[in-house]
Amino acid sequence: MTIALETVNLEKTFGALAVTRDLSLKVEAGARHALIGPNGAGKTTAINLLTGVLKPNSGRILLEGSDITSLPVHKRVLRGLSRTFQINQLYPDLTPLETVGLAVSERMGHGGDWWRRLGTHAEVNGEIAEHLSRFHLLDAMNERTATLPYGKQRLLEIAVAIATRPRVLLLDEPAAGVPESERHDILAAVASLPRDVTVLLIEHDMDLVFSFADRISVMVAGSILVEGTPEEVARDPRVKAVYLGEGADV
Repeated sequence: MTIALETVNLEKTFGALAVTRDLSLKVEAGARHALIGPNGAGKTTAINLLTGVLKPNSGRILLEGSDITSLPVHKRVLRGLSRTFQINQLYPDLTPLETVGLAVSERMGHGGDWWRRLGTHAEVNGEIAEHLSRFHLLDAMNERTATLPYGKQRLLEIAVAIATRPRVLLLDEPAAGVPESERHDILAAVASLPRDVTVLLIEHDMDLVFSFADRISVMVAGSILVEGTPEEVARDPRVKAVYLGEGADV
């Protein structure tokens, strides 16, 4: 078993408030792993720790066996760890073509003159077209991002994350705020992510979680309460107690 991403006894406090406590999580290479839990469980803090937005008070973070605990955000991206956000972080005045082009060019080391390379370099153009097609954005590639339906914006954010060629991708509630009429494209995009990319999904939507994940970790009060296959987690009385208020000891 090869571990792509691991936390070891990770702790984060804000004053007297402990948000993650002894958080130990292993995500296997190539897995479709979901991290779920009730509001306030510490999931977003955990993702911010993994990506370097926050620094832990103690514990370690390992990416493919290498300690990245002290690395800044951009160096983690260069190591192959990318994420999406609950609220998109896109440039509203750029088009999908320009946005994906920027991500591809930046990865290739041409970020400063990315706009010159649109339409002039076959390698860049071919990859941009591949991402736009995969995420159903060809029909909107020349529209300002700010004018796109929210579902398209979420697809664009996933496309940008994939354009960095991550080995581990953190999807932070990709369907959050997406109208029901646009959710199908999000679900299809998540399901079609390359299998050579390890995915950790943070999500409240249980339909999405159980249709996507091959392993689920349930986080409660800053630590992992239960971990297993979707079937094992669905049957676990402690999970039922957390989500349904049933009378099991937690």
